[in-house]
Amino acid sequence: MLTEWAGRTAVITGAGSGLGRELARQCAARAMNLVLVDVQDDALQAAAAEAKQAGAAVLACKVDVAQAEAMEALAAQIQQRFGAPHLVCNNAGVAAGGLVWENTVADWQWVLGVNLWGVIHGVRLLVPMMLQAAQADASWRGHIVNTASMAGLLTPPNMGVYNVSKHAVVALTETLYQDVRLLTDQIGVSVLCPYFVPTGIAHSERNRPAALAAGTPTRSQLIGRAMSEKAVSAARVTAAEVAQRVLEAVEHDRFYIFSHPEALAPVEQRMRAIVSGGCPPDPFAQRPEVGAQLRAALRSGG
Repeated sequence: MLTEWAGRTAVITGAGSGLGRELARQCAARAMNLVLVDVQDDALQAAAAEAKQAGAAVLACKVDVAQAEAMEALAAQIQQRFGAPHLVCNNAGVAAGGLVWENTVADWQWVLGVNLWGVIHGVRLLVPMMLQAAQADASWRGHIVNTASMAGLLTPPNMGVYNVSKHAVVALTETLYQDVRLLTDQIGVSVLCPYFVPTGIAHSERNRPAALAAGTPTRSQLIGRAMSEKAVSAARVTAAEVAQRVLEAVEHDRFYIFSHPEALAPVEQRMRAIVSGGCPPDPFAQRPEVGAQLRAALRSGG
């Protein structure tokens, strides 16, 4: 497990805002070297300046994590500047919703590109560097944290493209855990499954590439966006608190990280339905008024 922070290197994608920014702050406070990655340059530079002010050595890179060549260049920069990273937080994420058949090809490409391919690139490029470092030094320790979501363990309606991306991240990370364990005990793996946390992801359209521009939003997409923004704005757990839980999980080598453990009841219900061969359970069983609101809004046609 990774318990010594000073002088170690952390790579954080989506570092310009939200959870990534808080992870950068807390890693800087632990005297780590930082590789900060974001597609939004002004937010990235602000995060880098703050980390440098805190005394951290910083490599700030504007990178679209969905792009293979850009991520390959990033990996080479990391190797040259700091060597193998000790902590990798594949954290960049975007959100899109709506009824699943209404998502365009561009919607799928954008969301899967950032949420899934960004993690894939982080794993395929940085894990081999970490394994090489572990093989060369028996005292070397590292950890990978992939950001999924509670939507990676559940199937809430009207947000299918997002659900698919996050379920894939959970499956990838669980498999990564098993694969790494075949080779070494020096590298830990975790998956973060946050619930509603005010991180700015509800406004991720601001960084959507022009080549994957959204069409005119459908009624279901507008409704989903409004409900998501309302839920996020009412959230009581902060990004700083989640970042603290992430680093505590790394220190204790815990795999599953939850921002809201109380939200696990629906996950248990889903698992029971799978084992029993039943239908997916009511996603609004604990908050029926939300389900009623969504159905009424979608069926009204107004």
